[in-house]
Amino acid sequence: MSDETVLDKRVQGADGARRALAALRGEVAKAVVGQDAVVTGMVIALLCRGHVLLEGVPGVAKTLLVRTLARALDLEFKRVQFTPDLMPGDVTGSLIYDARTAEFEFRRGPVFTHLLLADEINRTPPKTQASLLEAMEERQVSVDGKPFKLPDPFVVCATQNPIEYEGTYPLPEAQLDRFLLKLTVPLPTRDEEIGVVQRHALGFDPRDLAEINPVAGIAELDAGREAVRTLHIDPKIIAYVVDLCRATRQSPSLQLGASPRGATALLNTARAWAWLSGRDYVTPDDVKALARPTLRHRVQLRPEAELEGATADGVLDGVLATVPTPR
Repeated sequence: MSDETVLDKRVQGADGARRALAALRGEVAKAVVGQDAVVTGMVIALLCRGHVLLEGVPGVAKTLLVRTLARALDLEFKRVQFTPDLMPGDVTGSLIYDARTAEFEFRRGPVFTHLLLADEINRTPPKTQASLLEAMEERQVSVDGKPFKLPDPFVVCATQNPIEYEGTYPLPEAQLDRFLLKLTVPLPTRDEEIGVVQRHALGFDPRDLAEINPVAGIAELDAGREAVRTLHIDPKIIAYVVDLCRATRQSPSLQLGASPRGATALLNTARAWAWLSGRDYVTPDDVKALARPTLRHRVQLRPEAELEGATADGVLDGVLATVPTPR
């Protein structure tokens, strides 16, 4: 088989994968109204093998969205409710003594899945939060010195409530930096909320997702990942990404700017967005579109800036406005 034939097949596979992933919005919309941007962010995370922090008030369908997406992608889904008494072994698994063999056997925890919903992750103590770090970064769980590989894909979708902090344990910067994206799940508009209530009036049951059909799967994700990985990046775009992240470190409103990991994350998410948009190259607008969701959780405001009403998104908008855009 010639190189040209292999390239043609790869292009056809990538185009088919893009069409299948684009159909996700319509399929998820059968159960979730008005969260297209969040669905796109989740797809970008899957293409980049990254994790997502979903922030929104209770009742905006965060759990339903992740469950529906898993079904539409034909991926295994598990949910863990993070509580103050949750132990690390409840997430990763633990050694169980088998009296028949007189040996300890590893019983796998819910982390061994494709999509793990870590519900209200900031309600569990740091020890249990930290149990996810190795899984998120290394894609494995180590027990008694022995590594156990996690499935591929493996994505943690963690949720947290932005307005209720009593009895919570804020995620440290080191763990926040492990999340590829922080997506804000907004309240629906009036028309969207009417649509939600009408669905329930007609008998919609959010626990029954039988009408959701798989429109893509692991094969499409793999083809998409390969296409994103080989997408052309102009050196000027790379320099632009670096300049944006360096500018956050010099901002007078921030005491912590984006790390080099943040720069590579922004490059990857912009790549994925460009590919989903049907292009084989990245533009400055792609970088700008993904800057806030990729960097908002990697920067930290100064206390005086918070008192003045500044927000991470507002500071990032200022950085985007001041850093020269390449032509």
